[in-house]
Amino acid sequence: MTTWLITHPQCLEHDAGTGHPESAARLQAILQALQHATFEYVLREEAPLATVEQLELAHDPTYVRSLLDSVPAEGARHIDPDTRLCPATGEAARRAAGAVCHGVDGVLSGKAQRVFCAVRPPGHHAEPDRAMGFCFFNNIAVGAGHAVAHYGLQRVAMIDFDVHHGNGTEAISRGRPGFYYFSTHQHPLFPGTGTPGSDAPANIVNATLADGDGSEAFREAFTGTILPALEDLQPELILISAGFDAHRSDPLATLQLDETDFAWATRELVDVAKRHCQGRVVSVLEGGYNTSVVGRCAAAHLEALMM
Repeated sequence: MTTWLITHPQCLEHDAGTGHPESAARLQAILQALQHATFEYVLREEAPLATVEQLELAHDPTYVRSLLDSVPAEGARHIDPDTRLCPATGEAARRAAGAVCHGVDGVLSGKAQRVFCAVRPPGHHAEPDRAMGFCFFNNIAVGAGHAVAHYGLQRVAMIDFDVHHGNGTEAISRGRPGFYYFSTHQHPLFPGTGTPGSDAPANIVNATLADGDGSEAFREAFTGTILPALEDLQPELILISAGFDAHRSDPLATLQLDETDFAWATRELVDVAKRHCQGRVVSVLEGGYNTSVVGRCAAAHLEALMM
């Protein structure tokens, strides 16, 4: 069983600003942790640039061109107080989305079975026509669009265990053939979306967690809501938005998980993939802002992907 790790040095060059939690240090910590001998046989792949056509599988064409044209030649340009363009952002964001498309190609061609895309900037808050929440292009939704448009898949499942709801992924997925979005997240919390039983269509499943919830509540959300819905779907491909900011020491939220919970959830998703889609899983990094623990979380996740 072949596992890929996809990344690119340009993903370290995006500068969100001094003191910003979404810093290159978080990816550096992950890449350092993944140098461990446990991952000796993981194949390292370079993230390609997503094409404009690939980005348009999830985003409005006008938005894609406007964002790329807005990247400054020098200095910085703020989209909102939390989301900043610098000269390296355009390429970094295209590499992040391109990594997921490359991972989809890998698993659907049989060259890989499971893939982890260690990239930044993250993507799940990026809406069809808007950047927000540190995100510019919705990496996982671009990958799902690639799987649907180029491989004809009809049931692509995107599972998001980042502590924040992926409002962008939900917005892109709403009513869209082939797209299915499943999320566990703390609520209320930024961006304030993802309440179960709201106006979500049938292809959206949200399971909320409360301030202070830990392993028991998280695992119940998976076993009681996410996993049964996945089994009913019988997905042809599983994509994971792997955010590690539900960790108990993360500065941006107040859930009480640790790396064993992320490993458990990953193993459960791999088991679903083995039953329904030949074990094919592509995961992409989202949040996780405590640089002293995010490497351990990513290592536990990748080790579980290697099962």
